[in-house]
Amino acid sequence: MTWHAVGATVRHPSFRQGVADMLGTGVGVGAWGLVTGVAMVKSGMSVPIALLMSILVYAGSAQLAVIPLLAVGAPLWVVWLTAACVNLRFVIFSSMWRSYFQHLPLRQRMAIGYFSGDVIFVAFMKRFAEPRPAPEQVPFFWGAASVNWLAWQVPSIVGIVLANAIPLSWGLGFAGVLALLGVLLSLLFDRATWLATAVAATAAMAAFALPLKLNILVAIAAAVAAGLFMEAVEQQRQRSKKIQENAAESMESVGDGALPSAKDGHT
Repeated sequence: MTWHAVGATVRHPSFRQGVADMLGTGVGVGAWGLVTGVAMVKSGMSVPIALLMSILVYAGSAQLAVIPLLAVGAPLWVVWLTAACVNLRFVIFSSMWRSYFQHLPLRQRMAIGYFSGDVIFVAFMKRFAEPRPAPEQVPFFWGAASVNWLAWQVPSIVGIVLANAIPLSWGLGFAGVLALLGVLLSLLFDRATWLATAVAATAAMAAFALPLKLNILVAIAAAVAAGLFMEAVEQQRQRSKKIQENAAESMESVGDGALPSAKDGHT
C-alpha cells in the first residue's frame, strides 16, 4: 500500500467510523494490555523478550494463557498447543474475512490477519452483515484496527517497562478480570456465543484440578464442540424451513392449477 493509498484510507469517513466504534472497548482492551504486560515480567520474563512478545504475538488471550505455563516450566509442546487452541477462533474469523478481503493483494491480507482481533471482528460484522466486498470496508477495518492496536500496545509496553515499580497490592489481577469480562460481554451477540461461553466456563471449572492449566484446553474443546453443535442445529433448521417453504409453494401451484376459471364454468 502506497503512502497515497494510506492517506486516502485515513481520510475516508469509514476510517473515522471504525475509530469511533472502537473507542468504547479501547478502555477495556487497554486495562487488559496493562495487566498482561505486568504479568509477563512478574512471571520471570525479561523486559526485551516481553516487549518482543507483545509486538510480535499481539494476542492477549494466548499470552495470558501461556504465561503461567512458562512460569512453571511446562513442556514446550503444552505451551504451543495451548496458544494454538486459544487462537483457533482466528481460523474461523479468517474464513469469514475471506468474503470481504479476498480480492486484496497477499501483503494486505497478511497485514489484516495480524491486526485482526475479536472486538474488531464483532464491530465489523455488525456494520457489514452481508458477506460481499464494499469500498468502505477496508478503511473501516483500519480505523478500528489502529485504535485496538494502540489501546493494547501502549498500556502493555507501559506495564512491561514499569512492572517492577507496580506493586501487586494495586490489585491489577482483579482489574484485568473486570477488563476481560467487559471485552467478553461485547462479544456475546447471539444465542450460539452465549451457549459456547457457558459451556466453556462450566468445563473450565469442572477440570480446574488438571495440571499445567490443561483445564483451558478442556474448556476450549468443549466450547468448540458446542459451537459446532449449534451450527449443525441451525443448518438443519434452515434446511427444514426451506423444505417447508418449497412444499408450500408447490401446494399453492397445484391449487391454482386445479381451480376452474370463470370462463370454464360457463358455456
